[in-house]
Amino acid sequence: MSHGSERGSPFRLIPVIDLRRGQVVRARAGERDAYAPIDTPLARGSAPADIARALLDAVGGDRLYVADLDAIMEGAEPDRASLEAVACACPGVTLWVDAGFSDLPGTERFGRLGLGRPVIGSESQHDAGLVRALGDRAVLSLDSRGTERLGPDALHDDARIWPEDVIVMTLARVGAGTGPDLSGISRAAALGQGRRIYAAGGVRGPQDVEDLARAGAAGALVASAIHDGRLSRTLSGSG
Repeated sequence: MSHGSERGSPFRLIPVIDLRRGQVVRARAGERDAYAPIDTPLARGSAPADIARALLDAVGGDRLYVADLDAIMEGAEPDRASLEAVACACPGVTLWVDAGFSDLPGTERFGRLGLGRPVIGSESQHDAGLVRALGDRAVLSLDSRGTERLGPDALHDDARIWPEDVIVMTLARVGAGTGPDLSGISRAAALGQGRRIYAAGGVRGPQDVEDLARAGAAGALVASAIHDGRLSRTLSGSG
């Protein structure tokens, strides 16, 4: 079963892992302090390399999104050991890494490690300068919690500064099984005029994938629906 976006490209499922203290944790409604080590039928334990490989085996694809929660929440340096383990276990896979990047030197220092493409979360920004400076070297994540948009309004409203890949991250829907933010995706797709828009948060299964594709999404970041078996390589058509 193959899904396509409005632009005719295959809909891309991007598995997600959330790192905390060197383990993968289960994300629930964006309440990061309460995330516990993951328990999944896809793999034993919560080692990042094992979980990453299991998710990619489940749905296919060549990208993986990694949220480094210690870096995002506490300003720690990116978890290089975990990222290197994941990269080694998943050859040929591009990592999209959100490690709370907020300044150009730190982001470029990460880039020199060769461990993935930085994701610039709007929640970590004071202005639009970093997004402007990096351009298509980075992925932009437009973060929100409920009705609150996180970060500078310019990042949410001025699509001229968006890179080619943009995530619409609805934190309250992450792991909550409430369905994706279709209106937010439609708005971003209309505003972005050709950018690839990815949904993050709330994807429950194949019907949500169909709805997101119709809304103009190029893909979706997914974790819970893969762990729970509601999305798989057969159902997703991702590759």
